[in-house]
Amino acid sequence: MVHIDRIYTRSGDEGQTGLGSGERVPKVHARIIAGGSVDETNSAIGLALAHGPGEEISTVLTALQQFLFDLGADLCVPKPENEPDPLPNRISQDHVKKLERLIDHFSAHVGPLTSFVLPGGNLSAAALHLARSICRRAEIDVLRLHATTPINPSLLISLNRLSDLLFVLARATNNNGLTDVLWRPGQGLMNLPHDDA
Repeated sequence: MVHIDRIYTRSGDEGQTGLGSGERVPKVHARIIAGGSVDETNSAIGLALAHGPGEEISTVLTALQQFLFDLGADLCVPKPENEPDPLPNRISQDHVKKLERLIDHFSAHVGPLTSFVLPGGNLSAAALHLARSICRRAEIDVLRLHATTPINPSLLISLNRLSDLLFVLARATNNNGLTDVLWRPGQGLMNLPHDDA
């Protein structure tokens, strides 16, 4: 169980922070940057929840926030090569399969796409699109870490599936895709009235 009795510790004042293993690393370390992107994804999901997307989607988003803390813990505790794993709850293929089942469930209710979807619609959907785009960055940040350090492969796959799920949930929140904001090629900036400058 986590016990926090003071928010500031002064231990990071010189640009270092601690991993779950106790190792101290610079705050610009790839593992810390990736963890920050995961946290940012979670924050955007919290924003979507605050806008009341409906009971079913709220239940899923609440579970996803818990899942992202588990994923962050996995990311924060490096996997030892020749020692027992100190983290018993690593992200697994079971998590990947559960994300895929959720994608399939919500995809069955949204209409087919006839164009690319712009990030917008109602407030919950817009926040879910924000979460999706941040999650894509989190995946890239974890890939950068993976280029130099072995990581749990299910963690990386889960982020990939999560961004897909967040896209589908955004569409589901937009009246199952009926109120999606669609890309209309050539209907953008150049169609605005000319200014006098």
